[in-house]
Amino acid sequence: MGPMFIGLGTVTNVVTVAVGATLGRVLGDKIPARTSGTITDVLGLITLVLGVGSALTMSSEALTEAVGSGAPMLIVLGSLLIGTLVGSALRVEERLEWGAAWLRQRFAGTGDAGTFVDAIVTPTLLFCIGPLTILGSLSDGLGRGADQLLVKSVLDGFAAIAFASTLGWGVLFSAVAVGITQGSLTLAAFLFGDLFSLAQIDALTATGGVMLIALGIRLLKLKNIPVGDLLPALVFAPILVAIVAGLR
Repeated sequence: MGPMFIGLGTVTNVVTVAVGATLGRVLGDKIPARTSGTITDVLGLITLVLGVGSALTMSSEALTEAVGSGAPMLIVLGSLLIGTLVGSALRVEERLEWGAAWLRQRFAGTGDAGTFVDAIVTPTLLFCIGPLTILGSLSDGLGRGADQLLVKSVLDGFAAIAFASTLGWGVLFSAVAVGITQGSLTLAAFLFGDLFSLAQIDALTATGGVMLIALGIRLLKLKNIPVGDLLPALVFAPILVAIVAGLR
C-alpha cells in the first residue's frame, strides 16, 4: 500500500518522537531513580540486539554476490576505520555535543545541565543511524510505501518516552534531527530514484548495525564510545562496495 503522500513516514516519526518525549518528561518525575536507570539499561540492551541483527546483514546474498564472500567484513571494517579517521578529524562528536550544549544554554531550565547533552545526542544517534532510517526513508521517497517508517515511528515514540523520563526535555530536540535526516533521504530518493544497489544498502545496514552496538555499549555505560565520530562511515560504505564490485 502506497503512502498518502511522500514523506508521511518522516512526518509521523517526528510527531511520535515529540509526543513521546513530552509524555516521558511529564511521567519522569513520577518514576523512581532506580527504575529510570533500569529503563536506560533496557534501552541499551535493545540497542545491542538491533545492532547485532543489522550487523549480520554483511553476510547477505546480495552483498556477497556483488563483492565476493571475503569482502563484506573488510568493507564494513574499512568504512568504519576511514569514517573514524574523517569523523575524528572533523570532530563530529565534539561538534554534536557543542551544539547540544548551545541548545541547553538557549533553553535554560529545560533540563539538568549534566544530562541535557546526552538527552539530545544519544536519542538522535539511535533514531538516525538504524537500518529502518535508511531503508524506510528510501522506500518512502521512491513511492513504495512508508510502512517501515511507520513501524519505526512507534518504536521511536516508546523509546523517546523512556529517554525523556530519565534524561529530560533535551530528547525533544532529537525530533528535529529525525526530520532533517529522514526528510533529506526521502527527498533524495524522490528526486534521484534508486540511489543505492541492494548490496550497497546491505553494507550501509551492516555498518549502521556496528554503530548501534557501540551506542548500546555507551547506553550501558560500559565504555563511552564516540559514536558521532563514526557517522562518516555511512558515507564510505556504499562507496567501497561500488569500488570493490567494479574491480571484480
